[in-house]
Amino acid sequence: MKVKICGIKDLKTALVACQLGADAIGFVFASSKRQITVQQAKEVSEFIPNNVKKVGVFVNETIDRIQEIASITKLDMIQLHGQETEQFCEAIHLPVIKAFSVTSIENMQRINKFKVPLYLLDSAQAGSGQTFDWQLLKDKDVQKSKLMLAGGLTPENVNQAIKLVKPAWVDVSSGVETNGYKDLKKIRDFIYNAKR
Repeated sequence: MKVKICGIKDLKTALVACQLGADAIGFVFASSKRQITVQQAKEVSEFIPNNVKKVGVFVNETIDRIQEIASITKLDMIQLHGQETEQFCEAIHLPVIKAFSVTSIENMQRINKFKVPLYLLDSAQAGSGQTFDWQLLKDKDVQKSKLMLAGGLTPENVNQAIKLVKPAWVDVSSGVETNGYKDLKKIRDFIYNAKR
């Protein structure tokens, strides 16, 4: 099981997450309370081990700006949370994680049109800490080897989610925070519970 800790804003949290076994860290460049500047992300990324993926999170950004930020901050992957098309994803020169909000099985029909290495399934409001109905994914024709599960995951429920959905990755942000800040104990517990 691979784990991504998203919404990283400082070097200490990034390094601890890496030491605890995170497989990827996420920098949010879109407007958000977890938004990081390009300069901050550049400074943090210089210390991230090569075996940990650096993921940039964007919402309806231009390709040129994504490529520019990716170059400056040495990103390994691009995560797209907006209305990006299949053609837009294909034009990105790095592996793409395309996010989809899951409100019903019907709105998951679009997923197979996207030829991306990973697709992220999230609740209707990304970053809200709300889960969606994981039963919607049970026994459905979803390519689990390309699935990153997000939306309301916590140290307490991640193991249950993995058993039910069987994703390749889990992605967490608010679920490892206390009062809006990353909580190192919660990060430790989340990674341990996801990988055990």
